[in-house]
Amino acid sequence: MNNFQYYNPVRIVFGEGQIKQLSELVPTDARVLITYGGGSAQRTGTLDEVKNALSANGNREVFEFGGIEANPEFTTLLKAADMVNEHNIDFLLAVGGGSVIDGSKFVALISSLTEDGSTDGTVSREKAWDALTSYCKNIDSAIDLGAVLTIPATGSEMNSGGVINYSERHAKLPFGNPLAFPKFSILDPTKTLTLPERQVMNGVADAFVHVMEQYLTYPVNAKVQDAFSESLLKILIEEGKAVKADPENLETRKNIMWTATMALNGLIGTGVPQDWTTHMIGHELTSLHAIDHARTLTIVLPSVLRELKDSKKDKLLQYARNVWNITDTDLDDDTIIETAIVHTENFFRELGLPVSLEDAELDKSAIDPIIKQLEAHKMVKLGEHGKNDLDVSRRILERAVTSKA
Repeated sequence: MNNFQYYNPVRIVFGEGQIKQLSELVPTDARVLITYGGGSAQRTGTLDEVKNALSANGNREVFEFGGIEANPEFTTLLKAADMVNEHNIDFLLAVGGGSVIDGSKFVALISSLTEDGSTDGTVSREKAWDALTSYCKNIDSAIDLGAVLTIPATGSEMNSGGVINYSERHAKLPFGNPLAFPKFSILDPTKTLTLPERQVMNGVADAFVHVMEQYLTYPVNAKVQDAFSESLLKILIEEGKAVKADPENLETRKNIMWTATMALNGLIGTGVPQDWTTHMIGHELTSLHAIDHARTLTIVLPSVLRELKDSKKDKLLQYARNVWNITDTDLDDDTIIETAIVHTENFFRELGLPVSLEDAELDKSAIDPIIKQLEAHKMVKLGEHGKNDLDVSRRILERAVTSKA
Protein backbone atom coordinates (compact mmCIF):
# COMPACT_ATOMS: atom_id res chain seq x y z
CA MET A 1 0.00 0.00 0.00
CA ASN A 2 1.24 3.49 -0.87
CA ASN A 3 1.58 6.34 1.63
CA PHE A 4 -1.50 8.54 1.87
CA GLN A 5 -3.36 11.23 3.76
CA TYR A 6 -7.13 11.01 4.01
CA TYR A 7 -9.34 13.96 4.89
CA ASN A 8 -13.10 14.25 4.53
CA PRO A 9 -15.00 16.84 6.59
CA VAL A 10 -18.48 16.32 5.09
CA ARG A 11 -21.32 15.72 7.56
CA ILE A 12 -23.75 13.17 6.10
CA VAL A 13 -27.39 13.33 7.20
CA PHE A 14 -29.03 10.18 5.84
CA GLY A 15 -32.64 9.03 5.81
CA GLU A 16 -36.25 9.79 5.13
CA GLY A 17 -37.48 13.24 6.15
CA GLN A 18 -34.04 14.63 6.98
CA ILE A 19 -34.44 17.82 4.93
CA LYS A 20 -35.95 19.34 8.07
CA GLN A 21 -32.41 19.32 9.52
CA LEU A 22 -31.56 22.28 7.27
CA SER A 23 -32.98 24.57 9.93
CA GLU A 24 -30.07 23.55 12.16
CA LEU A 25 -27.37 22.95 9.55
CA VAL A 26 -27.49 26.29 7.71
CA PRO A 27 -26.36 29.33 9.75
CA THR A 28 -29.40 31.21 11.05
CA ASP A 29 -28.28 34.56 9.62
CA ALA A 30 -27.04 33.28 6.25
CA ARG A 31 -27.85 34.80 2.89
CA VAL A 32 -28.61 31.58 1.01
CA LEU A 33 -28.67 30.90 -2.71
CA ILE A 34 -30.51 27.67 -3.53
CA THR A 35 -29.20 26.16 -6.79
CA TYR A 36 -31.09 23.50 -8.71
CA GLY A 37 -31.49 22.00 -12.16
CA GLY A 38 -34.20 21.65 -14.75
CA GLY A 39 -37.26 21.87 -12.56
CA SER A 40 -37.76 18.42 -11.03
CA ALA A 41 -36.97 19.87 -7.60
CA GLN A 42 -39.95 22.17 -8.07
CA ARG A 43 -42.31 19.57 -9.55
CA THR A 44 -41.67 17.02 -6.83
CA GLY A 45 -42.04 19.49 -3.97
CA THR A 46 -38.45 19.12 -2.80
CA LEU A 47 -37.70 22.81 -3.36
CA ASP A 48 -40.68 23.88 -1.22
CA GLU A 49 -39.61 21.40 1.45
CA VAL A 50 -36.13 22.95 1.46
CA LYS A 51 -37.47 26.50 1.69
CA ASN A 52 -39.86 25.57 4.50
CA ALA A 53 -36.98 24.03 6.45
CA LEU A 54 -34.85 27.13 5.97
CA SER A 55 -37.66 29.34 7.25
CA ALA A 56 -38.26 27.22 10.36
CA ASN A 57 -35.93 29.34 12.48
CA GLY A 58 -33.45 32.15 12.11
CA ASN A 59 -33.50 35.15 9.82
CA ARG A 60 -32.09 33.75 6.57
CA GLU A 61 -32.58 35.56 3.29
CA VAL A 62 -33.15 33.01 0.55
CA PHE A 63 -32.61 33.41 -3.21
CA GLU A 64 -32.92 30.90 -6.04
CA PHE A 65 -30.96 30.03 -9.17
CA GLY A 66 -32.37 27.29 -11.40
CA GLY A 67 -31.47 25.82 -14.76
CA ILE A 68 -28.11 24.16 -14.04
CA GLU A 69 -27.76 21.60 -16.81
CA ALA A 70 -27.21 17.85 -16.63
CA ASN A 71 -23.66 18.66 -17.72
CA PRO A 72 -23.23 21.95 -15.88
CA GLU A 73 -22.38 24.70 -18.32
CA PHE A 74 -19.54 27.12 -17.66
CA THR A 75 -21.57 30.09 -18.94
CA THR A 76 -24.60 29.22 -16.80
CA LEU A 77 -22.42 28.97 -13.71
CA LEU A 78 -20.90 32.39 -14.40
CA LYS A 79 -24.44 33.81 -14.14
CA ALA A 80 -24.92 32.06 -10.82
CA ALA A 81 -21.59 33.47 -9.59
CA ASP A 82 -22.68 36.96 -10.63
CA MET A 83 -25.88 36.45 -8.62
CA VAL A 84 -23.80 35.45 -5.61
CA ASN A 85 -21.99 38.78 -5.74
CA GLU A 86 -25.09 40.82 -6.58
CA HIS A 87 -26.91 39.58 -3.46
CA ASN A 88 -23.90 39.15 -1.15
CA ILE A 89 -24.59 35.42 -0.82
CA ASP A 90 -22.57 33.67 1.88
CA PHE A 91 -24.05 30.14 1.68
CA LEU A 92 -24.84 28.00 -1.36
CA LEU A 93 -27.34 25.17 -1.06
CA ALA A 94 -27.28 22.73 -3.98
CA VAL A 95 -30.53 20.78 -4.43
CA GLY A 96 -30.20 18.04 -7.03
CA GLY A 97 -27.79 15.47 -8.37
CA GLY A 98 -24.09 15.51 -9.07
CA SER A 99 -24.31 18.09 -11.83
CA VAL A 100 -26.00 20.66 -9.60
CA ILE A 101 -23.53 19.95 -6.79
CA ASP A 102 -20.53 20.07 -9.14
CA GLY A 103 -21.76 23.34 -10.62
CA SER A 104 -22.39 24.84 -7.19
CA LYS A 105 -18.87 23.91 -6.06
CA PHE A 106 -17.48 25.73 -9.09
CA VAL A 107 -19.63 28.78 -8.31
CA ALA A 108 -18.38 28.72 -4.71
CA LEU A 109 -14.78 28.75 -5.95
CA ILE A 110 -14.98 31.35 -8.74
CA SER A 111 -17.28 33.99 -7.24
CA SER A 112 -14.31 36.02 -6.04
CA LEU A 113 -12.71 36.07 -9.52
CA THR A 114 -14.24 39.40 -10.57
CA GLU A 115 -13.34 41.60 -13.50
CA ASP A 116 -10.48 44.00 -12.79
CA GLY A 117 -11.99 47.26 -11.63
CA SER A 118 -15.48 45.78 -11.43
CA THR A 119 -17.88 47.66 -9.18
CA ASP A 120 -20.83 45.29 -9.59
CA GLY A 121 -19.08 41.99 -8.83
CA THR A 122 -19.19 40.60 -12.37
CA VAL A 123 -17.07 37.46 -12.55
CA SER A 124 -14.34 37.44 -15.18
CA ARG A 125 -14.91 34.78 -17.82
CA GLU A 126 -11.17 34.63 -18.55
CA LYS A 127 -10.17 34.27 -14.91
CA ALA A 128 -12.81 31.57 -14.39
CA TRP A 129 -11.62 29.69 -17.49
CA ASP A 130 -7.99 29.93 -16.34
CA ALA A 131 -9.08 28.56 -12.97
CA LEU A 132 -10.89 25.62 -14.57
CA THR A 133 -7.98 24.74 -16.86
CA SER A 134 -5.78 24.78 -13.74
CA TYR A 135 -8.25 22.41 -12.01
CA CYS A 136 -9.13 25.23 -9.55
CA LYS A 137 -6.17 24.17 -7.43
CA ASN A 138 -4.85 27.70 -6.92
CA ILE A 139 -8.06 29.20 -5.53
CA ASP A 140 -7.68 30.00 -1.83
CA SER A 141 -11.17 31.12 -0.81
CA ALA A 142 -14.69 29.85 -1.39
CA ILE A 143 -18.26 30.34 -0.26
CA ASP A 144 -19.65 27.75 2.14
CA LEU A 145 -21.74 25.03 0.49
CA GLY A 146 -24.29 22.42 1.52
CA ALA A 147 -26.18 19.85 -0.54
CA VAL A 148 -29.51 18.06 -0.68
CA LEU A 149 -28.92 15.03 -2.89
CA THR A 150 -31.76 13.82 -5.14
CA ILE A 151 -29.89 11.63 -7.66
CA PRO A 152 -27.34 9.08 -6.40
CA ALA A 153 -24.52 8.67 -8.92
CA THR A 154 -21.49 10.90 -8.81
CA GLY A 155 -20.48 10.96 -5.15
CA SER A 156 -20.06 14.73 -5.42
CA GLU A 157 -22.00 15.12 -2.18
CA MET A 158 -19.01 13.80 -0.22
CA ASN A 159 -15.95 14.94 -2.16
CA SER A 160 -14.22 18.16 -3.22
CA GLY A 161 -14.19 17.76 -6.99
CA GLY A 162 -16.43 18.12 -10.00
CA VAL A 163 -16.64 18.34 -13.78
CA ILE A 164 -17.71 21.37 -15.80
CA ASN A 165 -18.80 21.53 -19.45
CA TYR A 166 -17.97 24.47 -21.71
CA SER A 167 -19.82 23.85 -24.95
CA GLU A 168 -18.35 26.83 -26.79
CA ARG A 169 -14.91 25.25 -26.47
CA HIS A 170 -16.09 21.60 -26.70
CA ALA A 171 -14.50 21.06 -23.31
CA LYS A 172 -15.56 18.98 -20.33
CA LEU A 173 -12.94 19.35 -17.61
CA PRO A 174 -12.49 18.15 -14.02
CA PHE A 175 -11.51 20.30 -11.06
CA GLY A 176 -10.83 19.81 -7.38
CA ASN A 177 -10.09 21.92 -4.33
CA PRO A 178 -10.44 21.08 -0.59
CA LEU A 179 -12.45 24.28 -0.15
CA ALA A 180 -15.20 22.71 -2.26
CA PHE A 181 -16.08 20.00 0.26
CA PRO A 182 -19.74 20.52 1.24
CA LYS A 183 -20.24 21.41 4.89
CA PHE A 184 -22.99 18.80 4.93
CA SER A 185 -25.04 16.68 2.55
CA ILE A 186 -28.56 15.45 3.18
CA LEU A 187 -29.32 12.07 1.58
CA ASP A 188 -33.03 11.23 1.59
CA PRO A 189 -33.58 8.02 -0.42
CA THR A 190 -37.29 8.78 -0.90
CA LYS A 191 -36.28 11.62 -3.23
CA THR A 192 -35.00 9.03 -5.71
CA LEU A 193 -38.40 7.32 -6.10
CA THR A 194 -39.58 9.94 -8.59
CA LEU A 195 -36.56 9.58 -10.89
CA PRO A 196 -37.05 8.16 -14.39
CA GLU A 197 -35.53 4.71 -14.88
CA ARG A 198 -32.85 6.08 -17.21
CA GLN A 199 -31.43 8.30 -14.46
CA VAL A 200 -31.48 5.49 -11.93
CA MET A 201 -29.60 3.12 -14.25
CA ASN A 202 -27.15 5.86 -15.17
CA GLY A 203 -26.48 6.41 -11.49
CA VAL A 204 -25.74 2.74 -10.83
CA ALA A 205 -23.35 2.64 -13.80
CA ASP A 206 -21.62 5.88 -12.83
CA ALA A 207 -20.93 4.59 -9.33
CA PHE A 208 -19.79 1.21 -10.69
CA VAL A 209 -17.20 2.80 -12.98
CA HIS A 210 -16.05 5.15 -10.22
CA VAL A 211 -15.11 2.09 -8.20
CA MET A 212 -13.47 0.39 -11.18
CA GLU A 213 -11.26 3.41 -11.95
CA GLN A 214 -9.82 3.26 -8.42
CA TYR A 215 -9.70 -0.53 -8.07
CA LEU A 216 -8.77 -2.07 -11.40
CA THR A 217 -5.14 -1.07 -11.84
CA TYR A 218 -2.36 -3.21 -10.31
CA PRO A 219 -1.95 -4.75 -6.85
CA VAL A 220 -0.24 -2.83 -4.04
CA ASN A 221 -1.43 -5.13 -1.22
CA ALA A 222 -4.16 -2.68 -0.15
CA LYS A 223 -6.45 -5.28 1.34
CA VAL A 224 -8.91 -2.88 2.95
CA GLN A 225 -9.38 -0.81 -0.21
CA ASP A 226 -9.64 -3.90 -2.43
CA ALA A 227 -12.17 -5.66 -0.22
CA PHE A 228 -14.22 -2.49 0.16
CA SER A 229 -14.18 -1.90 -3.62
CA GLU A 230 -15.22 -5.46 -4.38
CA SER A 231 -18.09 -5.24 -1.91
CA LEU A 232 -19.31 -1.98 -3.46
CA LEU A 233 -19.21 -3.52 -6.94
CA LYS A 234 -21.18 -6.58 -5.81
CA ILE A 235 -23.78 -4.39 -4.10
CA LEU A 236 -24.21 -2.30 -7.25
CA ILE A 237 -24.63 -5.44 -9.38
CA GLU A 238 -27.22 -6.87 -6.99
CA GLU A 239 -29.11 -3.68 -6.29
CA GLY A 240 -28.91 -2.42 -9.87
CA LYS A 241 -30.77 -5.51 -11.02
CA ALA A 242 -33.12 -5.27 -8.03
CA VAL A 243 -34.12 -1.66 -8.63
CA LYS A 244 -34.88 -2.38 -12.27
CA ALA A 245 -37.15 -5.26 -11.25
CA ASP A 246 -38.76 -3.45 -8.27
CA PRO A 247 -38.28 0.33 -8.53
CA GLU A 248 -40.52 1.09 -5.53
CA ASN A 249 -38.38 -0.80 -3.01
CA LEU A 250 -37.05 1.87 -0.66
CA GLU A 251 -34.49 -0.43 0.95
CA THR A 252 -32.89 -0.97 -2.45
CA ARG A 253 -32.84 2.78 -3.01
CA LYS A 254 -31.12 3.31 0.33
CA ASN A 255 -28.33 0.89 -0.53
CA ILE A 256 -27.80 2.40 -3.99
CA MET A 257 -27.66 5.93 -2.59
CA TRP A 258 -25.11 5.12 0.11
CA THR A 259 -23.01 2.93 -2.20
CA ALA A 260 -22.78 5.70 -4.80
CA THR A 261 -21.60 8.10 -2.09
CA MET A 262 -18.99 5.68 -0.79
CA ALA A 263 -17.76 4.99 -4.33
CA LEU A 264 -16.18 8.42 -4.66
CA ASN A 265 -15.61 9.95 -1.23
CA GLY A 266 -11.88 9.24 -1.45
CA LEU A 267 -11.79 6.26 0.88
CA ILE A 268 -11.24 3.40 -1.60
CA GLY A 269 -8.79 5.52 -3.58
CA THR A 270 -6.39 6.18 -0.73
CA GLY A 271 -3.01 4.51 -0.98
CA VAL A 272 -3.71 2.87 -4.34
CA PRO A 273 -2.95 3.69 -8.00
CA GLN A 274 -5.90 5.00 -10.01
CA ASP A 275 -6.79 5.00 -13.70
CA TRP A 276 -9.29 7.58 -14.98
CA THR A 277 -8.83 6.77 -18.68
CA THR A 278 -12.46 5.74 -19.10
CA HIS A 279 -13.68 9.02 -17.66
CA MET A 280 -11.35 11.23 -19.69
CA ILE A 281 -12.38 9.60 -22.97
CA GLY A 282 -15.99 9.57 -21.84
CA HIS A 283 -15.93 13.31 -21.17
CA GLU A 284 -15.05 13.95 -24.80
CA LEU A 285 -17.94 11.76 -25.96
CA THR A 286 -20.31 13.83 -23.84
CA SER A 287 -18.83 17.11 -25.02
CA LEU A 288 -19.00 16.21 -28.72
CA HIS A 289 -22.18 14.12 -28.83
CA ALA A 290 -24.18 15.04 -25.71
CA ILE A 291 -24.30 11.41 -24.55
CA ASP A 292 -25.21 10.94 -20.89
CA HIS A 293 -22.02 10.82 -18.83
CA ALA A 294 -22.67 7.37 -17.38
CA ARG A 295 -23.44 5.95 -20.81
CA THR A 296 -20.11 7.13 -22.16
CA LEU A 297 -18.47 5.18 -19.34
CA THR A 298 -20.26 1.93 -20.15
CA ILE A 299 -19.29 2.38 -23.80
CA VAL A 300 -15.59 2.90 -23.04
CA LEU A 301 -14.84 0.73 -19.98
CA PRO A 302 -14.99 -2.75 -21.60
CA SER A 303 -12.60 -1.64 -24.34
CA VAL A 304 -10.23 -0.09 -21.80
CA LEU A 305 -10.11 -3.42 -19.97
CA ARG A 306 -9.47 -5.37 -23.17
CA GLU A 307 -6.82 -2.99 -24.50
CA LEU A 308 -4.96 -2.83 -21.17
CA LYS A 309 -5.50 -6.40 -20.02
CA ASP A 310 -1.77 -7.15 -19.89
CA SER A 311 -0.90 -4.31 -17.52
CA LYS A 312 -4.08 -4.94 -15.51
CA LYS A 313 -3.85 -8.73 -15.59
CA ASP A 314 -3.45 -9.39 -11.87
CA LYS A 315 -6.33 -7.14 -10.88
CA LEU A 316 -8.54 -8.41 -13.70
CA LEU A 317 -8.07 -11.96 -12.43
CA GLN A 318 -8.83 -10.78 -8.90
CA TYR A 319 -11.95 -8.95 -10.20
CA ALA A 320 -13.07 -12.10 -12.02
CA ARG A 321 -12.62 -14.23 -8.94
CA ASN A 322 -13.91 -11.94 -6.19
CA VAL A 323 -16.67 -10.01 -7.96
CA TRP A 324 -17.97 -12.43 -10.60
CA ASN A 325 -17.08 -15.68 -8.81
CA ILE A 326 -15.21 -17.09 -11.83
CA THR A 327 -13.21 -19.85 -10.18
CA ASP A 328 -12.99 -22.59 -12.83
CA THR A 329 -9.41 -23.84 -12.57
CA ASP A 330 -9.62 -25.37 -16.06
CA LEU A 331 -9.80 -21.92 -17.70
CA ASP A 332 -6.67 -20.10 -18.81
CA ASP A 333 -6.04 -16.51 -17.68
CA ASP A 334 -7.13 -14.89 -20.96
CA THR A 335 -10.42 -16.76 -20.91
CA ILE A 336 -11.06 -15.81 -17.29
CA ILE A 337 -10.37 -12.15 -18.05
CA GLU A 338 -12.55 -12.10 -21.15
CA THR A 339 -15.36 -13.84 -19.27
CA ALA A 340 -15.24 -11.17 -16.55
CA ILE A 341 -15.37 -8.39 -19.15
CA VAL A 342 -18.33 -10.05 -20.87
CA HIS A 343 -20.11 -10.33 -17.51
CA THR A 344 -19.51 -6.61 -17.03
CA GLU A 345 -20.93 -5.80 -20.46
CA ASN A 346 -23.95 -8.02 -19.87
CA PHE A 347 -24.62 -6.28 -16.55
CA PHE A 348 -24.63 -2.92 -18.32
CA ARG A 349 -26.92 -4.31 -21.02
CA GLU A 350 -29.27 -5.68 -18.37
CA LEU A 351 -29.63 -2.12 -17.08
CA GLY A 352 -30.40 -0.91 -20.59
CA LEU A 353 -27.04 0.80 -21.10
CA PRO A 354 -24.85 0.94 -24.24
CA VAL A 355 -21.53 -0.91 -24.45
CA SER A 356 -20.30 0.32 -27.85
CA LEU A 357 -20.25 3.41 -30.04
CA GLU A 358 -22.63 1.57 -32.33
CA ASP A 359 -25.14 1.32 -29.46
CA ALA A 360 -25.04 5.13 -29.30
CA GLU A 361 -25.55 5.42 -33.09
CA LEU A 362 -21.93 6.38 -33.72
CA ASP A 363 -19.32 4.74 -35.93
CA LYS A 364 -15.56 4.91 -36.45
CA SER A 365 -15.86 8.43 -37.89
CA ALA A 366 -16.37 9.62 -34.29
CA ILE A 367 -12.85 8.60 -33.30
CA ASP A 368 -10.69 11.30 -34.89
CA PRO A 369 -12.57 14.23 -33.30
CA ILE A 370 -12.32 12.57 -29.88
CA ILE A 371 -8.56 12.09 -30.29
CA LYS A 372 -8.18 15.75 -31.29
CA GLN A 373 -10.08 16.82 -28.20
CA LEU A 374 -7.97 14.64 -25.93
CA GLU A 375 -4.86 16.23 -27.42
CA ALA A 376 -6.28 19.76 -27.04
CA HIS A 377 -7.07 19.08 -23.38
CA LYS A 378 -3.63 17.55 -22.75
CA MET A 379 -5.08 14.13 -21.94
CA VAL A 380 -2.08 12.40 -23.48
CA LYS A 381 -0.59 10.52 -20.53
CA LEU A 382 -3.56 8.72 -19.02
CA GLY A 383 -3.71 5.63 -16.84
CA GLU A 384 -2.13 4.40 -13.63
CA HIS A 385 1.28 4.26 -15.35
CA GLY A 386 0.87 7.51 -17.32
CA LYS A 387 1.47 5.55 -20.52
CA ASN A 388 -1.92 5.74 -22.23
CA ASP A 389 -1.04 8.13 -25.03
CA LEU A 390 -3.22 9.11 -27.98
CA ASP A 391 -2.37 5.89 -29.83
CA VAL A 392 -3.65 3.86 -26.88
CA SER A 393 -6.80 5.98 -26.68
CA ARG A 394 -7.35 5.45 -30.40
CA ARG A 395 -7.06 1.67 -30.01
CA ILE A 396 -9.51 1.76 -27.12
CA LEU A 397 -12.02 3.65 -29.26
CA GLU A 398 -11.48 1.32 -32.21
CA ARG A 399 -12.31 -1.62 -29.95
CA ALA A 400 -15.42 0.25 -28.79
CA VAL A 401 -16.94 0.74 -32.24
CA THR A 402 -18.96 -2.49 -32.06
CA SER A 403 -19.78 -4.84 -29.22
CA LYS A 404 -18.94 -8.53 -29.24
CA ALA A 405 -22.49 -9.66 -28.54
